[in-house]
Amino acid sequence: QVQLVESGGGLVQTGGSLRLSCAASGRIFKMGWFRQAPGKEREFVAHIRWGSGSVYYLGYADSVKGRFTITGDNAEHTVYLQMNSLKPEDTAVYYCAAQSGTIDEYDYWGQGTQVTVSS
Repeated sequence: QVQLVESGGGLVQTGGSLRLSCAASGRIFKMGWFRQAPGKEREFVAHIRWGSGSVYYLGYADSVKGRFTITGDNAEHTVYLQMNSLKPEDTAVYYCAAQSGTIDEYDYWGQGTQVTVSS
């Protein structure tokens, strides 16, 4: 059983920055960030996968490329999402997700953290 604890959400003005953190209680192979805005479906934001102790690949949704950066420390089971140049449309609950096994699917989810960008 892996627990994910997120932090770092809050209220920021357009153009501002926030950094989200997600700490896992156990070993994970891949971690990702998703978000869900009111009335919308949950959508992918970014993910990072480790292999042999180093970053194997990472990826971003088109809507956040160039503005968001995902980083992580596999040894510490922690992932970060640096969000710059925030826009009102980035407002959502952000969820951390983790893949703890070899099957390529997220099997654990965090409780979510609210990000609100005011115009």
